[in-house]
Amino acid sequence: MTTVNVNEIALGIESFGDDDAPLVLLAGGTTMLSWPDALCEHLAAGGRRVVRYDLRDSGESTTADPEAPAYTLRDLAADAAALADALGGGPAHLAGIGVGGMVAQVAALDHPGAFSALTLAGTRAVAPGPPDDDLPDHDQATMSRLFAHPMPDWTDREAVAEFAAAGAEILGDDPVAARAIAARIWDRTPGTAPPVQMANQMGMVFSRLDCKPRWRERLPEIKMPTLVVHGRRDRFFPVGNGEAIAREIPGARLLVLEEAAAAIPDAAAGEVAEAMLTLG
Repeated sequence: MTTVNVNEIALGIESFGDDDAPLVLLAGGTTMLSWPDALCEHLAAGGRRVVRYDLRDSGESTTADPEAPAYTLRDLAADAAALADALGGGPAHLAGIGVGGMVAQVAALDHPGAFSALTLAGTRAVAPGPPDDDLPDHDQATMSRLFAHPMPDWTDREAVAEFAAAGAEILGDDPVAARAIAARIWDRTPGTAPPVQMANQMGMVFSRLDCKPRWRERLPEIKMPTLVVHGRRDRFFPVGNGEAIAREIPGARLLVLEEAAAAIPDAAAGEVAEAMLTLG
């Protein structure tokens, strides 16, 4: 792992595969570890240079004040384009997961020349907050259970990992995998202050981010090959959100993972990688 300086900030990155191969850039949601190792390895084995990266205020990237971010969603989109340019090799296949999928949508719209293909995983076409009337919101029973779960002692690595495992079980994800990933995220988090930990573990910085103006109405402008990946059992962003994106981006392919929830399980990594590789 290393960092690359763009737009006067540092972005933490990790690379897989041949440096001279076509670039697949994976925007974290919010950390790079939202993208499974197995998926990165499958893509690299398919002849791609894979670079996954941390968004601002997470992982090895510049951390300032997650409670009052001095940047917008469009700044994060500009980071993706600048990083693709800094890494070289021509337009990149950009992929975003969760809130990183929001970054990827805006990046594809605002900086189309930087990207050759787009993958959107477990995301939706509107900013955090109440969705449009035709889009399914978070499952309320699930959210009630999540918010009833007390916050951990953020200075305690094991407590944070247990908190993540309990949340994953509520969301329908693999608690064993979630525990391991949370421990890795904790090890990479620059400090144990609750706002910083919550930005890394839960992406809470997005609730304070300026995400205006809307971009959903612009989705038909996306002309690059697009893959939309969504878990059938996703209770956080229910599958109707992915279905809407696939309808509104011309020619987009929808891949529904029947046994998945919010996270991409290792068991589906090969299927997702194969679908991504067909885009270019």
